[in-house]
Order: sequence, then structure tokens, then C-alpha cells
Amino acid sequence: MKTISIAKSFCGPPTSANGGYFVGRVGNLSTQTLTVRLIQPPPLETELEVAELAENLIELREGEKLIAQGRPAQLDLIPPPSPGYLQAVDASRHYYGFNQHAFPTCFVCGPARLRGDGLRIFAGPVAGSGIVAAPWVPEPFLDRGDGKVKPEFMTAALDCPGYSAVTSGPLMLLGELTAHVDRCVHIGERCTVIGWRIGRSGRRHIAGTAVFDDEDELCARAQATWIEPSSPAQFKQSSA
Repeated sequence: MKTISIAKSFCGPPTSANGGYFVGRVGNLSTQTLTVRLIQPPPLETELEVAELAENLIELREGEKLIAQGRPAQLDLIPPPSPGYLQAVDASRHYYGFNQHAFPTCFVCGPARLRGDGLRIFAGPVAGSGIVAAPWVPEPFLDRGDGKVKPEFMTAALDCPGYSAVTSGPLMLLGELTAHVDRCVHIGERCTVIGWRIGRSGRRHIAGTAVFDDEDELCARAQATWIEPSSPAQFKQSSA
């Protein structure tokens, strides 16, 4: 039986995986673009069994507990243009998480993560645009061996900016993520990551995200569903 395990350094909340990184790991199991639905917070340092089912469906389980499902998808998403690296630098100064962050050790957007340890993608609002943006210069620890970023880290970069695009207050849970990496960026390349709101239905918020290279060419994109918990207790339970 094939398994995957998420190291504790790739956390979102302290005791569960960062959603984008986890989705990237699941995506590595398939040659197709997948929509990955998170049923339970993905545990850390735990062997998850991978089941490949009919119609190219993938399930990940911890014993009898269903953690996530992946299904083939087509991502028809056209991102807004990149605001450019320097404008992203300016926008990141207004990142909400510098003042208050529920999970400051998050692998992607946690300000408590040091260089060489986390992605440190701090997306803040771009004035008058309706998007958030962050600069990102991938560091050597993300190298897949050929001077480019591993695909799972590209997908991780597409996670938290979507959260920043739909809220700066209420805590939300990642419900599902559909990510597509057109090409992996180079280590040390000046990249721009953006997020924007697509829509809302009740407690469900839809966000888009994208990664652009130093030439402002699109390299990766994703669409996410973020869910407002029905109660604070539900969020605490889901994040534990």
C-alpha cells in the first residue's frame, strides 16, 4: 500500500499540515490536475494510506478515518495581471498577519518562520485593485535538484494568499483546492504571488491565486474554497 507522510515543518496550524503543501503532495500522485477536498485536518508525522479508486479518484486515510479525496478536474481560471514585484513588496508591508496571526508558524504565511525554514509569503492589499500580493524569492531548500522549485512548494505558495484575499478577520478552514502548475519557477527568482476574491455562498468563500515569474508571466494558478466554521468550537476542533 502506497503511503505519504507530512513532516511537522510543513504545518499550517501547529498540529496539522498546511493545506496547500498537502494538496501539492497529493497532486504528485497523479498526472492530472486534481481538486483535493480536505475532509479532516491532515495530521503531521503520520503515515496516510493512499487508495487509487475507479475514475482516477484518490483517497487518503488514517486507518478508517478519511482525511482527503482527490478527483480529476479542469481549472478554467484566468488570473488578473501581475501587479509586478515592486508593487507586491509594497503591498506585503500591509499584511494583516504582522499584527495578529492565528498560526504564526504556518509554513507558507507564518511570520515566525525564519528564512530557509518557511516560504514567508505575506500577501497584503494592492490599493485600488481588489487583489492581494506578495513578493516571493524561492530559497535553496525548495530546490527539486535542477535549480527549480519542487511542485508541492509551488502549490503551497498558492494557498494562503487566497485566505488573505477573502478575510482579514474571521478564521476560515480550507475546504478544497484545485491547483495547476504550468511550470516551476527558479530558485532565487523574483516572483509575485497574488490572491483575489471570486465569490461567496453563505459560509463558503471562493478565492483565486496565482504565481508569476520575474517577467510577470503566469507559472501556476489555483482556486480554493474557504469555509467559515459554524462555531469557534468547530474551528478549534478542526485545527487541533
